[in-house]
Amino acid sequence: MATIVAAAASLVAGGAMAQAPAAPSVVRGTVTAMDASSLTVKGEKGGVIKVALAPTWTVAVMKPVEPDAIKPGSFIGTAEMPQKDGTGKSLEVHVFPPGVKMGEGHYGWDKKPGSMMTNGTVGTVVAGKKGSRQLEVNYTYGKRTITVPKNVPIVQIAGGARTQVKPGIPVFMVVQKGAGGQLTAGSVSIGENGKKPPM
Repeated sequence: MATIVAAAASLVAGGAMAQAPAAPSVVRGTVTAMDASSLTVKGEKGGVIKVALAPTWTVAVMKPVEPDAIKPGSFIGTAEMPQKDGTGKSLEVHVFPPGVKMGEGHYGWDKKPGSMMTNGTVGTVVAGKKGSRQLEVNYTYGKRTITVPKNVPIVQIAGGARTQVKPGIPVFMVVQKGAGGQLTAGSVSIGENGKKPPM
């Protein structure tokens, strides 16, 4: 459990604040090389990115789950697109382990132009049209109504092993920028069985 909590914490590092937090810096891509203290990643948008790994770095595995995993009381994160009526439409949903609440709030994201990230506790869950679900997501300074379309990826965050991170594996990392522009990650998120993380 401690490993899962650490992985979840690093996944949203920089997001947990009382007020609306700034969008964290993220790296998405495929590992091309690694050593004991760093990863080299071919970015999704091109270019090669080197990321230093914190000494205590952890691995978070995104395991696909059924929509029923999203229940009242679940703490989730969802990249979503704001709609004209003030609601959101999910691009993906990640369900945190029981008792873990990280990155709570509603803030900018870069999954798509104009997308946002909403992390909060699920209130009501209502079945919608064509297999969709409508969620009320509550966070410390507000709440949002978010529709999760039928085919949107839904994953559960679980702890993984460092040996699962290797060249050829797609990864997602929240990174901190240090002096000289050095990027450092405290956790590396991967999909189950080498799949691309949906965040």
